[in-house]
Amino acid sequence: MSRQRLNQGPLGPARTDPPPGPDDGASRPGRFVGWLGGLGCVAAGYGVFQFLFQVLPGSLGGEAAKYLVAAVSGFGTALAAWLAAALVRARAAEAARPALPPSPPAPRAPGPLPQVLASAHDALVDQVAVVDDPDRGRLTGWSHSLGESTPSRPTSVGTAYGLHIMLDLGVPDGRLGPGELVDTLWRLRLPGGGWSARSQGAEARPEVTALVLGALARAGVPGERLAAEVDRCTAAFTRERDHAGRESTHVVTTVLRGLLRAAPRAPALPDLREALVDGAISDAGRDHLRCWGYRLHPPYGPPSPLHTAQAVVALERAARVLGESAAVRAAREDGVRWLLSCPDAPHHACLDLENLREEVRRPRPDDPSRHEVLNVRHFTATWIVRALLSPAALEVARQDGLEETWRELLDGAVAAVWAGQQDGIWSWDRGDSTELRHPMWMTYQGLSALRAYAVWTCRPDGTTTA
Repeated sequence: MSRQRLNQGPLGPARTDPPPGPDDGASRPGRFVGWLGGLGCVAAGYGVFQFLFQVLPGSLGGEAAKYLVAAVSGFGTALAAWLAAALVRARAAEAARPALPPSPPAPRAPGPLPQVLASAHDALVDQVAVVDDPDRGRLTGWSHSLGESTPSRPTSVGTAYGLHIMLDLGVPDGRLGPGELVDTLWRLRLPGGGWSARSQGAEARPEVTALVLGALARAGVPGERLAAEVDRCTAAFTRERDHAGRESTHVVTTVLRGLLRAAPRAPALPDLREALVDGAISDAGRDHLRCWGYRLHPPYGPPSPLHTAQAVVALERAARVLGESAAVRAAREDGVRWLLSCPDAPHHACLDLENLREEVRRPRPDDPSRHEVLNVRHFTATWIVRALLSPAALEVARQDGLEETWRELLDGAVAAVWAGQQDGIWSWDRGDSTELRHPMWMTYQGLSALRAYAVWTCRPDGTTTA
């Protein structure tokens, strides 16, 4: 090691004199106290006693009183001198003590999320259904729910959500690859093109078609292969051909999100976004902020945290792909402010997080006098998490000075999402019985929300979250 590193001069020997103490130089009170302590505490006290005994008048109360006053004063002086000298010595010793190096931080224990993700992956691999269909070939995927009592058969909806989950989890091993799921989704196409839910029959529906197209695009299927299905989906999703779907906030936002993934340059996207913005309503109960109900046309229904969150997510994604006008941005930001104005508490169990059900009713193609009914269940807390985790939502909260509110609402929604799972699988309580269902869409939304929150709050440099 060099002489400079040892604090030695380049030409002379190392210093042997101790460095100046903290009280050297200008600290006169410190030198006085040290000198007083050096006289001896007893001597200082005796001196004060003698002085007072000689100057106190005899009229004070006799010799006994003079002795008492002088003795007490002398004892107090001795004690004060001893304490002051001890304090000065202690401070000097503390200043001369070498500083200890900071102890290294304790290693962080792994959180529970990695185990939840691993458990979810294992459950999906264990419950995947493989069926040899005489008409469509080998099908690999999942039905609508895990653990169904009847023999499971892959469906478009269950397999599309399963593909999303596998892509989120990163496919850590080769037991189940995305390629098999992609092939199955293509084989599940209806004869006329497109996809539908199990309860919707042989008529392609835009919300299911957009869901499948979004999963296929995310898995890497090129846009040229998806183009024909995109065209069929957008051509059928008009007010004339699907009046009920175009009035549903859930259906419009689902189609918008799916097409933004599968066909970001589709001509129908601006029109769908405009319909969504035009369907916003003003809520007098929350400062007349714009929000969304379950319908985009009268009757709109009451203001809905779920549908407002779905609209915010769809508009935020559309803004990244298409850009946005001032009017669209104002509607989206109003939706964020409406979510931030939740009056209920505590936020992990507030009314804004209640799960909802709705029906999408369409005339049946074979008999227009009868209706096809699609029962839709919504995991509300996951949509609140998605809406609040967008960078645009945090920007609005900062502009309005509501960062603490944003954090409380987000943490509450994440806590509600976490509470609904067991070993990485989410359950929907049917309400009318003790039986639980484990829908694939619910597990996907739960895992996706937790993963997004974990990525958002990760701070490798040790700084605090926003």
